[in-house]
Amino acid sequence: MRRNFLKWILCFVLLPGSLYAQDTVFANLPSQWRLEDCISYASLNNITLTSLRLSTRSAEEDYMQSKAAVNPDLYASASQSFMNSRSLDVNTGNYKNRFNVSGNYGANSSIVLYHGGFLRYDIQSKDLFIQAAKLDVEETTNSLTLSITQAFFNILLAREVMVSFEALLSTSEGQLTQGQQRYDAGSIANKELLQLQSQVAGDRYNLIRATNNFRLNTVILKQLLFLPTSIDFAVTVPGNFPVPTTVYPLPDAQQEALQSRPEIKNREVLVRIAQTDMQKMRAMFKPTISMQAGLGTGYSDAQSAKFLSQLGNNVYQSLSISLSVPIYTRRVNKTNINKSDIRLQQSRLLLYEAKAILNQQVEQTYINLQNAVAEYDAAQKQLTFSEQIYFITNEQMKLGAVTTLELLQQKNIYVQALQVYTQAKYSLLLYEKIYEFYRGIPVRF
Repeated sequence: MRRNFLKWILCFVLLPGSLYAQDTVFANLPSQWRLEDCISYASLNNITLTSLRLSTRSAEEDYMQSKAAVNPDLYASASQSFMNSRSLDVNTGNYKNRFNVSGNYGANSSIVLYHGGFLRYDIQSKDLFIQAAKLDVEETTNSLTLSITQAFFNILLAREVMVSFEALLSTSEGQLTQGQQRYDAGSIANKELLQLQSQVAGDRYNLIRATNNFRLNTVILKQLLFLPTSIDFAVTVPGNFPVPTTVYPLPDAQQEALQSRPEIKNREVLVRIAQTDMQKMRAMFKPTISMQAGLGTGYSDAQSAKFLSQLGNNVYQSLSISLSVPIYTRRVNKTNINKSDIRLQQSRLLLYEAKAILNQQVEQTYINLQNAVAEYDAAQKQLTFSEQIYFITNEQMKLGAVTTLELLQQKNIYVQALQVYTQAKYSLLLYEKIYEFYRGIPVRF
């Protein structure tokens, strides 16, 4: 009962503090999220990145321990003994109980004087592991950045499609109103009125689908950021969309990517780690020289001298140097050398593979960007012409110069052109950001 009561007390004391901490974090969130806000928030709060940063701290601890290994250690020891025994009293010839107390106290230290450079190479290896851990963070951050960028552009695309269908629905409703008036006046048949009503219903359905798609893409980005359900989330729509007309040369982009991307640096560090491990294994063939030193004293109440006098008189010092030479290790050292060489070759293969994959990714993005530029230019012209034809047809419809069927046909052509243009525009903008990101340019919008 008492234990349960203490649990309740701790809940009341600690829970408000944790809730306040969470509220403080979420209270500082923006009401309208820019792309930069999404990337910044994810880089600080993503669970995978947080775990990788903890791995970096663990690697730093290993590095500090490897540096301390070259220093001497120091251990203190103390023992106290109590002994009860029976002994013969030579004066009386009788046995009597004897209780003795004794103690020993000391300090010991040891240091490795020579180990073939193993400790030095171990320090270098642990430092490289820190670099690799930090590059893991950068590599994961880049992958997360691309995912967030794509999700953000999907929201912008869905929003523009939704706005376009809102405008189309408003136009269709206006056409239906005019058609109803003309039908009441006997200018058009019931069939044409029904076609206009069907057009409004279709546009309303398309708007609902576009709205649902916008909501879905918003939820996808929100979940990618690990934001709670209770947090309102909306993205900021940039005012201007600068559309690129030229593409940066592919060879220069590939060279910049090879020099700046963390996945390449990470594989290069892994090669250096393998080389350092090879040096460590070779050091195992060399002799090890170590030194030990000790200082101690003791006392016993069996002696007549006082406690402090015994501690001073019984002091002893020791110093020893030991040499260990590996003569036959049952192939352990040779096996370690061979396996280190295998790991070195594997790390070089991973570096070669990473460079090849990165070049392929940059080239594919380059081709996608070139195609997107051409498609955007064609889609823009198609939309311009389709929009003009649809506007003229709509005006002719008001004058009764065209039928409802002709108007709907031109509208369908215009809607298709609008969808193609919108898709082409955001594909172009997305591929441009990805291509620049491969070159080492941060994503900004």
